[in-house]
Formats: sequence, C-alpha cells, structure tokens
Amino acid sequence: MKFSSFFYTLKQGVINIFRNKWYSLASMATISACLLMFGIFYAIVANFQYIVKTAEEGVAVTVFFDPDISDERIAEIGTLIDKRAEVSKVEYISAEQAWEGFKEEYLGEYADGFGDDNPLKDSANFEVYLNDVSMQASLVTYLESVEGVREVHKSELTANTLTNVNMLVAYVSIGIIVILLAVSIFLISNTVTIGISVRKEEINIMKYIGATDYFVRAPFVIEGMLIGLIGAAIPLGLIHILYNNVIEYISTRFSVLAGLLKFLTVETLFRTLVPVSVIVGVGIGFLGSFMTVRKHIRV
Repeated sequence: MKFSSFFYTLKQGVINIFRNKWYSLASMATISACLLMFGIFYAIVANFQYIVKTAEEGVAVTVFFDPDISDERIAEIGTLIDKRAEVSKVEYISAEQAWEGFKEEYLGEYADGFGDDNPLKDSANFEVYLNDVSMQASLVTYLESVEGVREVHKSELTANTLTNVNMLVAYVSIGIIVILLAVSIFLISNTVTIGISVRKEEINIMKYIGATDYFVRAPFVIEGMLIGLIGAAIPLGLIHILYNNVIEYISTRFSVLAGLLKFLTVETLFRTLVPVSVIVGVGIGFLGSFMTVRKHIRV
C-alpha cells in the first residue's frame, strides 16, 4: 500500500468515528465496560491463583526411611526424587532437626524432661515440594515403590481441594471471557453496519471509478480497530487507579490476614493485562468490522 493510500484510509477511519459519533461512543463505552469487567475479573482470578499457588508451595509430601538405612542410600533416594518432573524442591530433615522442631512447636519448657533422649530418632525424612499439587498422586505412587522408603505422608484432602479450585476458576474464566468477547464483537458489528449504510452512495461511487475491494473495506476495518483500541485504553487507566486503592484498603482494613493474603503488584498484573486488553480490544474491532464489511458490501 502507498503512503498516500495508507493515510487516506487512516483518515477515513477516523472520520467514520466522528461521523457516527454516538454509535462509536456507544461501542467504545460497551467495549470499555466489557474490558473493565474482564480486567477486574482477571485481577481477581490472577490474585486468587497467586494465593492458591502460594498455598500449594507450602504443601509437601514427607518421605520416611527404613530403620538403619545408610546415609548413602538416603542420598541416592534424594537424587531420585529430585529428578522427578513433579518435584520443585527437596529438603532433608534429620532426626535431630525433627526433634528440635517438635520440641519448639509442641513441648516448650517441658522438653527438658527428655534430657538427651530423642524419641524421634527414626524420623529423618525428605520434605518434597511439588511444581503442581495435582501431581501429588503420581509422585506418591512412585515414592512408595522406592526401596528404602518406609512411609509416605501426603495431604490428599488439601491437594484435591486446591486442584478442584484451580479447575473451577479456569472453567469460569473461559466462560466469562467468551461471553464478553461475543457481546463486544456484536456491538462493533452493529456500529460498522450503520457506517456502511450512511456511506452507501459514496461506496458505490468509489466502486464505479475503480476502487479495489481492499480500498473500500480498509476504512471500516481501521474504524473498528480504533474503536477497540480506545475502548481498551479507558478501562486500563481505571483499573490501575482502582487496583492500587483496593489493595491498599484491604491491606489496611484486614491487616490480620496480611500473612495469608499475598497480592500481585499492579506492575506484575499489568505485564499481562495491558497486552491482552489491547490485543482483545483491537482484535474485537478488527473482527467485528471485517466480518460486517464482508457481509454487507457486495464487491
């Protein structure tokens, strides 16, 4: 495309927006509302998944060894476990560490009565942390088959609960996103249809003097993409302001839960939200206008 044609197409796309300003504003407002809901929903889901992920990182499978197992075999078992795809981290807890932790958590000053005895002398273990808690079952099956492993403790209820929550959030997210996209495309399509009807005579003249199909369609596609871009920019600004204020309010109001509720920073959130919103907004504008022009203009 020549530069003159490109700037003409861009100019006509902008003119179309102002020519049908009320319908364009309505489409921008609707896309903004849809993307605002999407952004708020994404922020909630992303933070919820982050909180769940943080909780998952605290879920460990504990591996106990056979009595009188050698240190060399324990090291071999640790190497085998560490190579598994399900495993993110392996920590060795000696019998002495296990006893010190137990005394500190449960016995306090009463621990002095045990003297130098260690009731947990056979409690050396590996604490195995997973990349994904849904992989716990397959890992436990493997660990129970390893020679030298006496017992494996797992948090089956916690793992199942976290897995089910993640699946539910994923399904709900997909459903809401599809609905928002469909509504936005429908509205863009209506706006472009009105623009085509207004310029019907002009389009016919352009065709009579030899304008190509692309030259006729391009301004409407540009119009839809600009509407989508502006419709994406507005909610991003609102979400940036709202997110910081909401996080600050929750952190101040519910300081007791500060240790449990770990939120993403707005910068981390926007690394994904900005490109996704722009792509979705421009993409909705492109698809809505392109499909409408293709349907209504006989070229």
